[in-house]
Amino acid sequence: MKELEKLMNFRPEIRVVDATLHDGGLVNNFYFTDEFVQNLYLANLKAGVDYMEFGYKASREMFNENKFGKWKFCKDDDIRAIVGDNNTDLKIAVMADVGRCDYKNDILPKNESPIDMIRVATYINTIPAAIDMINNATQKGYEATCNLMAISNAQEKDVEIALELLAQTDVKTLYIVDSYGALYPEQIARIMDLYMNTATKYGKEVGIHAHNNQQLAFANTIEAVGDGANFLDATYNTMGRGAGNCAMELLLSFLKNPKYNHYPVFRFIEDHMAKLKEDGIVWGYDLQYLMTGILNQHPRTAIKFTEDKRIDYADFYCELIERD
Repeated sequence: MKELEKLMNFRPEIRVVDATLHDGGLVNNFYFTDEFVQNLYLANLKAGVDYMEFGYKASREMFNENKFGKWKFCKDDDIRAIVGDNNTDLKIAVMADVGRCDYKNDILPKNESPIDMIRVATYINTIPAAIDMINNATQKGYEATCNLMAISNAQEKDVEIALELLAQTDVKTLYIVDSYGALYPEQIARIMDLYMNTATKYGKEVGIHAHNNQQLAFANTIEAVGDGANFLDATYNTMGRGAGNCAMELLLSFLKNPKYNHYPVFRFIEDHMAKLKEDGIVWGYDLQYLMTGILNQHPRTAIKFTEDKRIDYADFYCELIERD
């Protein structure tokens, strides 16, 4: 039984992370206007959001800068153009994917950068490289988190070993990432037990990044809150790859901390998110994403189904179960 106080009251330790530019960027190849990003930053300030993730620190050697918007690469000068000196309580984060970034050269020492936190994203099979990235970030003066992706496809013992190795670094937060939107709250509760055992042992915190394939991103996030997760990812209007993510407007409305104000989120969605959809940017729950979530598969096939404007859902399901 959950401690009712954890859900009726608020924990001051909870931190909300806006991942709109990161996960939303996967929908539009990071082509956000400066006006959009500036107003998102201001909305986060007014809403009391704790961290704003600007996107990725992707390798400019691996990825052609002409094929993506600037937030695929998050150059320090581009961030400064939005936040200035950022003399606020809102901290700036970026995502660094194992194997997809030149972190030794592109991530400058903290005293030369507007960034506060490096979020290292890894799979189970790339933990040694993730540890090197974490050590590089913390030695340069940054906070660091580790987002353990595709957790629904990992063996529990492998996760346990990975957490043990990661927790022996200076990483701040260990993240559950439901990459395929395949998990149910009951499973989140069990996974949280595993994470919290390691986090408590080493003095770390736990976070969650949920996807909405089965319309459970919000439910899974508040399940994790009740079990002790302190770092919570969300996006405005659920914008994110495929089915999207936990909705910022839902999360801030749920959290009881008076420092959070959901009205600026509603205002930003009205003023800016609606236009993205009018311009043809597509994200959000649909049958094809439900199917990949149920089958615990990567949503790339559902994304292709959407891009091709297919509506033969039953045939698509048959294709998925043949490859499962």
